[in-house]
Amino acid sequence: MIFFLQMFVILAACRLCGWVVRRWLRQPQVIGEMIAGVLLGPSLLGALAPAAQQFLFPPPSRPMLGVVSQLGIAIYMFLVGLDFRSADFRSNVRGAVAVSLSGIAVPFVVAIVATPMLLGVPGLFMPNVSRFDATLFFGAAIAITAFPVLARIIHDRNLSGSPIATLTLAAAAIGDAIAWCVVAVVLASLGAGSGVAITAIVGGAILAAVVILLGPRIFAPLGRMAEAEQAEGRSLGPGVLAAALMACTISAYISDVIGLHAVFGAFLIGTAMPRGVFAERVHKLLEPFTIVFLLPVFFTFSGLNTRLTMVNSPQLAAIALGILAASIFAKFVACWGAALATGQDNPRALGVGALMNARGLTELIIINIGLQAGIIGPALFSILVLMAIVTTLMASPLFELVHGRRARARGELPPL
Repeated sequence: MIFFLQMFVILAACRLCGWVVRRWLRQPQVIGEMIAGVLLGPSLLGALAPAAQQFLFPPPSRPMLGVVSQLGIAIYMFLVGLDFRSADFRSNVRGAVAVSLSGIAVPFVVAIVATPMLLGVPGLFMPNVSRFDATLFFGAAIAITAFPVLARIIHDRNLSGSPIATLTLAAAAIGDAIAWCVVAVVLASLGAGSGVAITAIVGGAILAAVVILLGPRIFAPLGRMAEAEQAEGRSLGPGVLAAALMACTISAYISDVIGLHAVFGAFLIGTAMPRGVFAERVHKLLEPFTIVFLLPVFFTFSGLNTRLTMVNSPQLAAIALGILAASIFAKFVACWGAALATGQDNPRALGVGALMNARGLTELIIINIGLQAGIIGPALFSILVLMAIVTTLMASPLFELVHGRRARARGELPPL
């Protein structure tokens, strides 16, 4: 029964924080929801009123929140895939691959330099982790882009369907898939077996190939059925919607099973769905409930595992600032340079760097895996959480500063 009270508190906190950040900080609603999720966890509510926090979010109730959060993020990424314009991607594929690979390579160079110093600080990495595994995991952690949060920022900034949105989403999808494969390699090295990495890499490639090459043909009848229903003056039939959701959930399941996160499967299947009437009606039916009700659960569930109070010494504070500065430099500068080198003008290239710099809660997913697998300790976990929050907070205002305002004034982007 506590689930319904949890949902009331989660929705109230997310709407309140979202209003505050929109009204006073001019940030998208998603930033407020991310902050609300952290505030409802042990970092604030658990510190100020531990009894209330335990009453609201007792450990036995968390698996249900986890299931709802995964459902919400999967459906949302399915909707993001529906907005994905493959023609724009094909026209920008060179830029997307260049931005993605640069945004992976430079952070890994930073990780190679920084990891030996971090290994010298007790408690950041666990004692059984080798330098090679620590470097790979740390590189993946600072190379990640918050794919789901990036999609929300793009939606809230009214960028959906624009060339810069297509470029950054494509680059983020490629880069995050690589990062997840690296994490699979680390887990295999720590004892999960080489099959984990092989399954993730080979299985992901097969899934992507099947969906991209065969998906549009397989799902084309759904588009024709939606158009026929519109011609007859009827709303989207439950059978058509059920078929779309079945495809979303089975693709998310397969993606999760092979070692990648469920969001990749959901996003991939969305890109293969028919456009036009079908996409418009599915958006109209699913988007409001998903954004308002389901996504806040995802943010709160991640926030329940976050303890910002772990950064409690001058040494750890200095390390946190160093990791933050190195992460921003590695991701922002690398993606800006790659976008510039592949033909984007400087303002748009800076905008790409600003958006790709957001780590968000995709980072939290990876570092939670690292914490549970015994790769990193609670202190480094908390430092990486701080880095994720700061880089996500700065993404939207930095984008508007370097590109958004001027592009909107010139009519290149729609107004907010």
